Order: sequence, then structure tokens, then C-alpha cells
Amino acid sequence: MPANRFAGVGDRLSFFFKKADRILKRAEFVELSEIGRKVHTELFLALVAPGRTDRWRLGVTVSRRVGGAVQRTRIKRLVREYFRLHRHLLKGQFDINVIAKPAVADRPNPAVYLALQELFEKVSRQIDR
Repeated sequence: MPANRFAGVGDRLSFFFKKADRILKRAEFVELSEIGRKVHTELFLALVAPGRTDRWRLGVTVSRRVGGAVQRTRIKRLVREYFRLHRHLLKGQFDINVIAKPAVADRPNPAVYLALQELFEKVSRQIDR
């Protein structure tokens, strides 16, 4: 095994999900809710606005209405994972807050992935306008 196991990673797509890729501060979530464009699907609502950084950033909101802690954590993990693996397909620099609707709690993981795919396709169409 090479001394640096990440040698050559810079030449390929980076699938890391760093702290800089996240929306963390309450003020940023509030600003996004005020100025963001809304994109609805059956299971999710996305708020999208031009970002201040040179990358897409993700925020995830899953309220207690969605379910217990285990369900909420599962949904957040699936959203982060989908974003991490597909953000290279997104153009521009935007901030997005993905808000889970209560109906997502009883859906299996493949159905949630399909709903996320639908959401991000709609987001891409909205920002191309």
C-alpha cells in the first residue's frame, strides 16, 4: 500500500463531505428560508438560493413530526449521502436546505433515493431558468 493512500485523489472527483460543504449556522438557515426558491416533491421541500462560497452547500432539516430519532437520523444520513455522491452533477454555487416531509418516515431507502433524485432534478431545472 502506498505511503499516502489518497495519492492521486485530486485528479479524480472528490466524494468527501467536508464541514465547508454544510450549512451549519441558524442565521444561514433563516436567510435561506427567506430568500430561497422553493422546490416541492412528494417527500421533500428544498429551499435553494445562490451561495456565497465556491461550492454547493447542504443543510438538512428533519423535524420531530417526521418520526423518532432513529427515523430522523436515517433520513438525514440518506440526504447527505445522496448529495455527497451526486453534487458533481450540479452546476453553479448554491446553498440548499432539504426539508423532509412527514410522509418520508415510512418509505424504504430505495424510495427515498428516488425521491431525492426527483428533487435534485427539479432543483437543477429551476436554477437553469
